[in-house]
Amino acid sequence: MTVVSTAPISASKTENAESTVRLTVSQAVVRFLAAQYVERDGRRARFFAGAFGIFGHGNVAGLGQALLQAEIDAHESGTEPALPYVLGRNEQAMVHSAVAYARQKDRLQTWAVTASVGPGSTNMLTGAALATINRLPVLLLPADTFATRASAPVLQELELPSSGDVTVNDAFKPLSRYFDRVWRPEQLPAALIGAMRVLTDPVETGAATVAIPQDVQAEAFDWPESLFAERTWHVGRTLPQSDAIERAAAVIRSARRPLIVAGGGVIYSGATDALAAFCERTGVPVGQSQAGKGALPYDHPQSVGAIGSTGTTAANALATDADVVIGIGTRYSDFTTASRTAFTDPSVRFVNVNVATIDTVKQGGVSVVADAREALSALTAALGDWSVDDDYRTRTAELAAQWEDTVSSVFAVEDTSAPLNQNQVIGLANTLSDPRDVVVCAAGSMPGDLHKLWRSRDPKGYHVEYGFSCMGYEIAGGIGAKMAEPDRDVFVMVGDGSYLMMATELVTAVQEGVKVIVILVQNHGFASIGSLSESLGSQRFGTAYRYRDGQGRLDGDLLPVDLAANAASLGVDVVRVTTGSEFTDAVKAAKASETSTVIHVETDPRIAAPDSESWWDVPVSETSTLESTRTAYATYERWKRIQRPYLRPSE
Repeated sequence: MTVVSTAPISASKTENAESTVRLTVSQAVVRFLAAQYVERDGRRARFFAGAFGIFGHGNVAGLGQALLQAEIDAHESGTEPALPYVLGRNEQAMVHSAVAYARQKDRLQTWAVTASVGPGSTNMLTGAALATINRLPVLLLPADTFATRASAPVLQELELPSSGDVTVNDAFKPLSRYFDRVWRPEQLPAALIGAMRVLTDPVETGAATVAIPQDVQAEAFDWPESLFAERTWHVGRTLPQSDAIERAAAVIRSARRPLIVAGGGVIYSGATDALAAFCERTGVPVGQSQAGKGALPYDHPQSVGAIGSTGTTAANALATDADVVIGIGTRYSDFTTASRTAFTDPSVRFVNVNVATIDTVKQGGVSVVADAREALSALTAALGDWSVDDDYRTRTAELAAQWEDTVSSVFAVEDTSAPLNQNQVIGLANTLSDPRDVVVCAAGSMPGDLHKLWRSRDPKGYHVEYGFSCMGYEIAGGIGAKMAEPDRDVFVMVGDGSYLMMATELVTAVQEGVKVIVILVQNHGFASIGSLSESLGSQRFGTAYRYRDGQGRLDGDLLPVDLAANAASLGVDVVRVTTGSEFTDAVKAAKASETSTVIHVETDPRIAAPDSESWWDVPVSETSTLESTRTAYATYERWKRIQRPYLRPSE
């Protein structure tokens, strides 16, 4: 929940009427956004770092003019623009950069993003879905067609015989946590305040979309000056109810093999120290979701690393036997629960801590609706001297040590002159990066490999977008992460498939002087889907970048794609490497450089990371003439037999 306060209202013209200022709707938007602040725990900051945009008809004369005017006014007054503008190359990518920025800022700051009417705005739909699924704030300002309809139908207008008020921007409605369309200037204040309410609410946050028709953007109106007063949105911490803490503590005390599942909420709430204090006192081991990775350093005595389908054998072994699972700030996605096969003890119980009620009722169990930091502190106090048995601590340590030995073995580069595989690339990047550096990834085989292998040393050092797992997020997300924390080096790990989706944002990095280190792994196709296809009996069909062979299948020679040359053409430094020694030299040079570098390395997609001894539910054809598919279906049936609904009522 957020509470808003405003600065004193300007002196009014009369006792009952305050003074006004005449601005266009777009100018009013820019001035309003520049005056929004957020505060948590006594720290106050401007909420919008700036505005990403690509201009076209629909916003060039509206928001484009307003941003230009604000920039010129600031320059003439000798100040920095309160809402600086950044030109992106792809509308979807701009949203990704804004979302990545918000994630690094623990959802306490973000960007506004504007695009032209039609395809420019609808290109942001994927970004809106990503933001809402990951519960990360971003303000979208898509241009719209004419409110007056005086020139209808205009270029790129959607004409529906059954409805005259529907535009392509209606597609944002199911993808946004808040949606409004400003048909008249008078509607703007309510729309903007409604968007801010959602953007600053830890429970409700996601994409907030305010569509503004192009004629309305340029329309002038007399605005009350109080609309532009500094407004502070106070982000509070939801306190747990004492009876909920008592119920949760009672369940935890009864446990002999408890396990914590730490999600993104632990990091967003700044609860990592509270988590460390809790598990050090109680001895409860901690598995981490993709969003929660880094909640504990990898070498913490109670850390057993990633959990679920892409987890460690340590975390998954403990999950199998756990009699109490304590979910903290997790939404229990299918990867985290291994499609509801991770927790197989017949009597397993759950304690679910989250600010969002929807997540506390998942899996059944005791619901604790609260901020993660506050709940952990309350549980630590309620449990007193309670602790797991020494034998359980010993087993946790042994399993964690075994996994670390596994990681060390796949990271090892025994011959520094030999070609590298993806495990070794990850290991070298991990070793050569500083503890506070950030690794960014989103799609392909690397998110799973990073989840189980990357040794996180800092709560903000692991940035893998795995709510939507959106191909193309990586470079744009890396730019946003670097803009949020310029003092950290950002390593963007991207495969060739994802690189080809949205490499153009390297131009934005060059334009803005934003340094990212891109490790481009070329394996000539889709490694993760190739592996998944093979496991499902589909023989890696359609997952490699190849010519057609004599039979017309995509099974010929590799395509002569030169991604290093492509990256160089976009203005960044490029280094081609093959061996471990070359890779090491390239990373050291990239870290010393002040500009962005792409390190291009070829790997074999068939060399996989260590098995998680876990599962992910992807249906297999029930009948087939292919032996590979029939074999895969038999394996699928075995896993389905242990899948559970977890519907046990709360206690």
